[in-house]
Amino acid sequence: MNNSPYPDSIVIATRNKGKAQEFRSLLAPLGIEVLSLLDLSASAVPEVEEDGETFAANAEKKARAAALALGRPALADDSGICVDALDGAPGVYSARYAGEPSDDARNNAKLLRELAEKVPQPAELNGVTVLSTARFVCVLALYIPSKDGGGRTIFAEGECEGVIIPEPRGEGGFGYDPLFYVPELGKTFSELTREEKNQISHRGRALRAFVEKLRSGEI
Repeated sequence: MNNSPYPDSIVIATRNKGKAQEFRSLLAPLGIEVLSLLDLSASAVPEVEEDGETFAANAEKKARAAALALGRPALADDSGICVDALDGAPGVYSARYAGEPSDDARNNAKLLRELAEKVPQPAELNGVTVLSTARFVCVLALYIPSKDGGGRTIFAEGECEGVIIPEPRGEGGFGYDPLFYVPELGKTFSELTREEKNQISHRGRALRAFVEKLRSGEI
């Protein structure tokens, strides 16, 4: 019998290995097993077109599709980077900024090209060249299906402020991590240890907000 306020396991509606690993490391201290669509016989879970205009809309759409297909609650996230010099782009289009299929290297290259046009004279911050301020945003959606075919959604959000630098740094992480520099730490997301990243990342903050909802009995 599980006397913990937390579930034994949570299905993360993603096939992204990097995201699944981040969720595992964040939820492991709570004794929660994380299963992704890579771990399940999830061929019945349809590929979801992320055509929502907000992170919340996309996260809910992915969570709902997985939960209804698997017959159990599913947690999805939609996240991306919002760059001020590009009026918030790539935003919800972060994963496919350079087109399909999604490719981190091509996305990063396009981001730098766009910023080179918009920011002809980069700024300097403590000896670091800065192209723009930016923030990573993450919205989590847990969809809980009901027996009548409906369901309900619980949301949690997190953000992390930083800046974009003109050259990638670091070997870790994924996505835009090599270009996202955190001045307070003097490192890009790719240069952080997993523990350091979990403490400040948008996904870590969103997940802690989600855990508080678990703890409070809201979920």
